[in-house]
Amino acid sequence: MLTLRVDADTVSRTRWSPSPASESLAWLGLTAASGRHPVFGDPGPLARAALAHPDVALLADLLPRNGDTYTPDLLTPQPRANTRDLLDEQVARIEAAAQDDVETQVLTLTRTHWSRPLRATTRRIAESGRMQRRLANGLARFWRDTLAEAWPVLRAITDQDIAHRATTTATHGVGRTLAALHPDVDWAGNAVTLATSWDGEIDATGRDLVLAPSVLGRTGVVIQVDTPGQCVLYYPARRVGAGRERGPGSIAPVVGNARAALLADLDTARSTAELATRSGYAPATVSYHLTALHRARLVTKVRAGRYVLYQRTAHATGLLDDAHD
Repeated sequence: MLTLRVDADTVSRTRWSPSPASESLAWLGLTAASGRHPVFGDPGPLARAALAHPDVALLADLLPRNGDTYTPDLLTPQPRANTRDLLDEQVARIEAAAQDDVETQVLTLTRTHWSRPLRATTRRIAESGRMQRRLANGLARFWRDTLAEAWPVLRAITDQDIAHRATTTATHGVGRTLAALHPDVDWAGNAVTLATSWDGEIDATGRDLVLAPSVLGRTGVVIQVDTPGQCVLYYPARRVGAGRERGPGSIAPVVGNARAALLADLDTARSTAELATRSGYAPATVSYHLTALHRARLVTKVRAGRYVLYQRTAHATGLLDDAHD
């Protein structure tokens, strides 16, 4: 059992917030492992295409594999406020991470907790002082290409969970709420206890305790305490997949709402300007999405005179058909 010692100050500063960085790493981990989410299914071709970028690949190389559980805390900075700019703030904090924290978490703690050695190239990047900037860029890029458009749906699930916890806290108190987060979590009056495979005690007195509902992450609970002054407890959000918001057959979690709409309109070849007029998106936005779809082999392009015409592939048509079944 792991015991997280708290005091009145910690309890008074306990708050809830989603973590876009944590959701991104969960989705990236599924992508890198060729896995599937039990509700949202395959991360999709755009996620796999994003993994080809060297900064995204570097980020993926710091995720646990083969049953290992440790993830460097600097990759998921404690959310400071439940605002609309959470991801931007977390990316900025990754880029500003202290070199000492990078070396401790990436070079030392992975050696302690992983069954595989850190790749030599990853080690050199960590030692060079360039890792923070590259990890921040990798997270921002993967988020933009795969989850940014789906975030309102994921955020709605976390907001519903937080509203439920707030009601429980107002009615029964913080202790009852903490004990109800997950079967592996309990409240002991002056400590949060977690059922784990190893025994330990962590002093969280005087720290902010952030409780982060997770939609795309593991079904268990995860505690984050390695970064000085930070303490985050991740737990599964309630009712993931209970509504109609994103069934496994929907194409939107695979490519995003805007790209799904563009694909639906590409049953015939169209130019960027034509798609912009029909969709209402700016031409630059359409061009950006078409580039991503082409990289993922969901659209073809061919030059016809002064225009480049795009049309969806047979694979993309199959995805759309599945979404309507």
